[in-house]
Amino acid sequence: MQMDVRQIMEALPHRYPFLLVDRVLELEVNQRILAQKNVSMNEEFFSGHFPKFPVMPGVLIIEALAQAAGILSFKSMENKKAPGEQIYLFAGIDGARFKRPVVPGDILQLEVTMDKYTMGVWKYTARAMVDGQLVAEAKLMSAARDVPAVDSAA
Repeated sequence: MQMDVRQIMEALPHRYPFLLVDRVLELEVNQRILAQKNVSMNEEFFSGHFPKFPVMPGVLIIEALAQAAGILSFKSMENKKAPGEQIYLFAGIDGARFKRPVVPGDILQLEVTMDKYTMGVWKYTARAMVDGQLVAEAKLMSAARDVPAVDSAA
């Protein structure tokens, strides 16, 4: 299954400038996802990280992997709630390693494999690649949480 940015925004609550997945290239429900982030010099974080040598912050690479994992989880759920009724929150990050900088012009490939699902908690193996080279990896964990209803009378 492939997804464009409009379909991605149906699965994730993130919006510009924090939506870090541009396209889903492959998605196998309950298995894996391959997505991409096109890294542009126009990204807001490059103005301060670092002006003379722009590097994508490692925490945002991990966030992009987590967003890809969120899409995989959302598409894998059997009891789907309506968009906006449930979100996926980080529950853990283990073994994060960064192998080389990600710079403007790179196409960040986000590969996430679902390792285990138990009672609303997902565990994943996540890898970020550029031009076939590993740039970051981590074990991720997320949990589904219902979004509280907003009281419009307040």
